[in-house]
Amino acid sequence: MKLISWNVNGLRACQKKGFDDYLLQSDADIFCLQETKLQEDQISLHAPSYHMYWSFAEKKGYSGTALFSKEEPISVETGIGHPLDSEGRTVTAEFERYYVVCCYTPNSQEKLARLETRMDWDDAFRGYVSSLNEIKPVLICGDLNVAHNPIDIKHPKANEKNAGYSIQEREHFSKLLQSGFTDSFRYLHPNLADAYSWWSYRFNARANNAGWRIDYWLVGDELKESIVESSIEADIMGSDHAPVVLTLTD
Repeated sequence: MKLISWNVNGLRACQKKGFDDYLLQSDADIFCLQETKLQEDQISLHAPSYHMYWSFAEKKGYSGTALFSKEEPISVETGIGHPLDSEGRTVTAEFERYYVVCCYTPNSQEKLARLETRMDWDDAFRGYVSSLNEIKPVLICGDLNVAHNPIDIKHPKANEKNAGYSIQEREHFSKLLQSGFTDSFRYLHPNLADAYSWWSYRFNARANNAGWRIDYWLVGDELKESIVESSIEADIMGSDHAPVVLTLTD
């Protein structure tokens, strides 16, 4: 089974840069999006092989997530019971053997202005996915807006007080993993450096591979032995993020 997650940083803009072709040729069983940045009446995507589910932000041109699946889910929910559900940050699909949760974690912003809100979200999200994980294994994907360890960011020292690499965010991510989840990429590639999924548009960051690994596939520990591959498709353009791909045994 092949699963893909991609922060497209505006689906309509990404479609102008080849998104539709990538979706078709990737042939993923499940394809998740973050930062769709559109409303229901702005969707112009033809993908007849997929059941498509969307979570829209109330604010236009902001946030938003989506989950496409070849298999029709048993059920689909948006939101986790948190005030930031109004920003369209999650889609959860239930299948026979597992749940898939697509998430766009809120950014703590410059000077960590939104850190308190982010910490509250992290706690609520951990509680939400942990409760699901007690029922059946959960696959979590998305832009989780944190580089967990120094190996996951090009310039760790320079970013210790910045959003996405603060000690508070990294500790909360550790708590999420400790609650029953495995970082699939690090499970297979524990020592692989210079592997990033996001690059700033400034300073030729992508050309210089000065990036951050903030996009993930986390796997409920019960399924970690099913991980075949977990990779970052850094050569796929169209966004400041790269798609992240997870392959599991059927």
